[in-house]
Amino acid sequence: MAQTLITGGTIVTAADTYRGDVLIEGDKVAAIGKSLKAPGAKRINATGKYVIPGGIDVHTHMELPFGGTTAADDFRTGTIAAAYGGTTTIIDFAVQYKGESLLQGVDNWHKKAEGKCAIDYGFHLITTELEDRQIEEMYTVMDEGVTSFKMFMAYPGVFLVDDATIFRAMLAAGQRGGLICMHAENGIVINEIIKHALAQGHTAPKYHALTRPTIAEAEGVHRAIAIAEMAESPVYIVHLSCADALNQVRQARDRGIPAFAETCPQYLFLSIDDYGEDFDGAKYVMTPPLRDRANQAELWKGLRTDDLQVISTDHCPFCMKEQKELGHDDFTKIPNGAPGVEHRVSLIYNGVVENRISLNRFVELTSTAAAKMFGLFPRKGTIAVGSDADIVIFDQTKDQTISVKTHHMNVDYSAYEGKTIKGTVDVVLSRGKIVIDNGEFKGKSGDGQFLKRGECVAI
Repeated sequence: MAQTLITGGTIVTAADTYRGDVLIEGDKVAAIGKSLKAPGAKRINATGKYVIPGGIDVHTHMELPFGGTTAADDFRTGTIAAAYGGTTTIIDFAVQYKGESLLQGVDNWHKKAEGKCAIDYGFHLITTELEDRQIEEMYTVMDEGVTSFKMFMAYPGVFLVDDATIFRAMLAAGQRGGLICMHAENGIVINEIIKHALAQGHTAPKYHALTRPTIAEAEGVHRAIAIAEMAESPVYIVHLSCADALNQVRQARDRGIPAFAETCPQYLFLSIDDYGEDFDGAKYVMTPPLRDRANQAELWKGLRTDDLQVISTDHCPFCMKEQKELGHDDFTKIPNGAPGVEHRVSLIYNGVVENRISLNRFVELTSTAAAKMFGLFPRKGTIAVGSDADIVIFDQTKDQTISVKTHHMNVDYSAYEGKTIKGTVDVVLSRGKIVIDNGEFKGKSGDGQFLKRGECVAI
């Protein structure tokens, strides 16, 4: 069995920080200690650098058909870009379209991903229909390792489901250790606001943000939590973007309700100012939209105090050319989504640099909490004997400047163009194999394994 010995680094987990060596045998961590001996092992010198668990991004949309086009990253380009950024596991969203069975939705995504992924992957299932007769099928999907389901309060006619369906899903999933992930935003009212904006001739990208007020998100979060409370089930709010919505989560958690939430780097580092006045603002058309800068401090506070548990990306890239341009004269026709899977880990490390979160919390937010929330811990999300050897050698002293010229995502712009941040990924191992080595991709499409996940919310 092949051995790799990582020496001299500072091992950082969600719980501990210490100097030590890590011995890998095959695809597992075999030993952790000081001055470990392993004659003949491949050696990686991590002196002066952090040794952290591989990142886990639990919100990606590879090759998702949406808005009249398809996300620019497929499972090959998207997972290679993720690896470059220190992410070794993604959980992507399969889709059950209206009229399809739940199993069809999962099977369709298996076909998309098969033989392409450079890192390990799992699926949530976007669920657009769930009648009583489909509950057993939901349990079959869970038995196959897809234990979380996403439902939408937005996008009427496409993804939106009514409150009865949400309750039915929460009740059923909760009884078997599953989890409902909610896109919580009042899409019915938002559509009315959009109609008024268009009638007044407001077609520029910035109106995507101006027609989706924070109160619409807060109302959705409040309703999602209320339905979960009635179903006596946990709920996970995806891509939470603002203080108004965070307050709903905080109040519920203060009452002991198992309400959880993620936010994304774009809501921590970008703001409504980035839309500007011209079509260049289409780069930032995503849902929820970017918010006033004042929300950023509240989101960082929520991350620090555990009212927000996870940082994902909602990676759903569309090129400006030929894709975002579909909405050149009407912001509602701009495909919603932005790239981000490659830079999440380094961006969030800058929360440590700026004293917003601790070093251990950084690891928890980018890896450990996600593994626990979505049934992957302790196989993923930590560096421990017996865990998968998903490990990143992270150089916390180096700067990098983010640019479309150097990123590996299959998209023609960067949402963070020109931003200089602290921290770079040197070496990435996925189940003991080196996939990134000092800027070079050493992995192989198809090496990533599908992850059958267990019960959710062991957090």
